[in-house]
Amino acid sequence: MNDLTRDSERILSEGKALVRDNREGGRHRRAPSIGQASAKVKRDHLLKKVRNIAIALFALWVGMGVLGVIVDGIGFIGVMALVIASVVAVGVLGSYPKMKTPKRADINKGNVQQMVGRTELWLEAQRPALPPPAAKIVSDMGVQLDALGLQLEGLDQSHPKAREVRSLVGEQLPEMIDSYRRIPAHLRTEERAGSSPDQQLTDSLGKISGEIDSITRQLAEGSLDDLAIKHRYLDYKFGEGAQTSPQLEDKS
Repeated sequence: MNDLTRDSERILSEGKALVRDNREGGRHRRAPSIGQASAKVKRDHLLKKVRNIAIALFALWVGMGVLGVIVDGIGFIGVMALVIASVVAVGVLGSYPKMKTPKRADINKGNVQQMVGRTELWLEAQRPALPPPAAKIVSDMGVQLDALGLQLEGLDQSHPKAREVRSLVGEQLPEMIDSYRRIPAHLRTEERAGSSPDQQLTDSLGKISGEIDSITRQLAEGSLDDLAIKHRYLDYKFGEGAQTSPQLEDKS
């Protein structure tokens, strides 16, 4: 009986460790999210795991309760079996299914807003292999991609800007990083024609970052114009414009 108690305590301890590891990102923790879109994908994946665990535990405990009613109690062995089964369920469902990094070929699928989120996840996985200056640009790019994704919401997929984003973010950006990663590590710092692959990658990422910001500003122009018009209208009606505009005299 003492052996069974010690085993159950060990299993419970391991189960708690598994839950803690998964809550903190798993045994092999993922890099911090570079943007809100990738963070949301991770959060949704975690919530699905929590839902699966809750369903499994509910089924186990209800099933064991029904069995206990049928056989007039499950006894100590039954209770320990239930605890062990619960721990195993938490461990397995907390670890699987694992969240997969989008494959290069899948980045540009779906609508353009979803593509931006997948690109963020893919960039997070590539970041450790990039030189520090390029990795810094990638980290900052997450905020830019979030802002771009916000402007893309509801945009027609055939809109010229949507096609431009798909080409820049879904094709040119990952192709450039893939090309860099195919270069052997010892050659990445070697200069050719006055520039090394590390420098070329950093410069190219900087240009893409600037282009992403430019497209976002262009897409936001309509909203900026609408806000300016509303501001002028409110100023004319309730602000300084209302005080300086001619008023009708009260002739009563």
